[in-house]
Amino acid sequence: MAKKLFVGGLSWSTDEASLRSAFERFGEVQEAVVVSDRETGRSRGFGFVTFVDDACGDTAIQEMNDTVLDGRTVAVNEARERAPRGGGGGFGGGGGGYGGGGGR
Repeated sequence: MAKKLFVGGLSWSTDEASLRSAFERFGEVQEAVVVSDRETGRSRGFGFVTFVDDACGDTAIQEMNDTVLDGRTVAVNEARERAPRGGGGGFGGGGGGYGGGGGR
C-alpha cells in the first residue's frame, strides 16, 4: 500500500523534480508535489512525497527528517488526512426567512 509523506521547510527553489530525486533513493516514488500559492504560483515551502511501498516511506522518514535539502533543514513525517472543513457556506443553519407558517 502507498505511503504519503509530508515534507516541510522546503526551500523556495525546491521543485517537484528535485524533491522526487531526493527521495527516489529510498524506493519507487509514485508522486512528488510541491504545494504552491494559487495566486502567485510561488512555493508555500512544503510538499508531499508518495511511495509505492510503506516500508520505503518509513525508511525515508528516518533518513530524511531533520536533514538539509537545497540549503534548508526539512521536516519529514507521515502525512495526516486533512481535517474536513466546515460544511457549505458561512451561515450556520438553513431555514432563514420569515417565520414558519402562514395563518393569515
